[in-house]
Amino acid sequence: MALSLKIALRYLKSKKAHNAVNIISIVSICGVVVTTAALVCVLSVFNGFTDVIYGKLAKLDPQIAVCPAEGKTINNADSAIAVITRVAGVEKAMPVIEDQALAVFVDYQMPLRLKGVPADYNEINSIDSVIVDGSYSLEDEVGNSYAIVGVGPAINLRLQANSLRMLQLYAPRREGQVNVANPIDAFTSDSLFVRGIFQVQQASYDQDLIFVPIDKARELFDYDTEATQIELKLNDGVKEKEVMKRLEQALGPSFVVKDRLMQQSESFRMVNVEKWVTFLLLTFIMIIATFNIISTLSLLIIEKDESIRTFQNLGATSKQITRIFVAEGWLITMLGALLGIVLGLLLCLGQQTFGWLKIGADPTQVIVNAYPVKVVWTDMLVVLLLVAAIGFATSLVTSTIMRHRLRAQTPKALA
Repeated sequence: MALSLKIALRYLKSKKAHNAVNIISIVSICGVVVTTAALVCVLSVFNGFTDVIYGKLAKLDPQIAVCPAEGKTINNADSAIAVITRVAGVEKAMPVIEDQALAVFVDYQMPLRLKGVPADYNEINSIDSVIVDGSYSLEDEVGNSYAIVGVGPAINLRLQANSLRMLQLYAPRREGQVNVANPIDAFTSDSLFVRGIFQVQQASYDQDLIFVPIDKARELFDYDTEATQIELKLNDGVKEKEVMKRLEQALGPSFVVKDRLMQQSESFRMVNVEKWVTFLLLTFIMIIATFNIISTLSLLIIEKDESIRTFQNLGATSKQITRIFVAEGWLITMLGALLGIVLGLLLCLGQQTFGWLKIGADPTQVIVNAYPVKVVWTDMLVVLLLVAAIGFATSLVTSTIMRHRLRAQTPKALA
């Protein structure tokens, strides 16, 4: 095998007798290089978008969320919090209530998601860093309560922070019968001033979310000690997966523990689907590009016809001769793969540093101006394994062609 590889390497480096073979060899390698580089760049760009989305979601999503395995609410949330705070690695745990409500401001109204949180909720996440109008404050020194509104409801309801008018909130009663003669009694209501408006640049949050004090949410939704979710902040330096395992053991099967990816599984699933569909399309392009390698090897076999006869006369077996051209196919494929990965990494580094490719949109309407890039070594390994697999398939085709060629030449060699 070492001798076959040495001869194949010599064939690869040496100038071919026919210029067409040289050109086709270069085109074959360039096809693999370009396709491999495209795979590296595309996967890295999707990783970059995932990283950007994750960073934005981290502004409002907690590190860990504990939800009920069945039903909508956690009964006696304070007892569950007492268990959670005893788990090593947990710094804070807060109950939250999230449900649908109707907001009315002057002549405008819209349905929205209302989330009741404790006054120090900004210690769990970074909501105070995404306030674009007003300030983050759910309560003041004299006990007044305020609402923090997403930019979507603010636009639809024509809201401004610190407005002198109050925001009206309505929610259907969970208990009791509806009085047909007076339908308004089927709703509980409350009024709050708007203290701040936030914008995360993610539609799932900006479009219809509003934060209010948890006591107000409990009154509005007829809850007592219940919570729809318990949100956690972990100590610095701890491993999320290990803390999640300890939480699952402490809480039992009645609760579900989620990290940020699990909390936004739909958003990340769509990005991953697009990423691997694009990867599949580029894989087909690479398979087509490898046909050039088969053409190159076929022409090389014809060109080396006299060398093949010489090998046969020297006692080389058909298997040994076939190995030379199989190794040649592997060398072309892997050389193209390595050069493509290097080129792709250089392009990704350039995009990270200089931001060559801009997103063609209004800079004020997008999260980033240039395509984000993040190189993940596992993606590089996947690309390398893919090219190796395609090279193996190419080698099988080459060996088949070589065997047919040798069978045709055997009578001549014997003569």
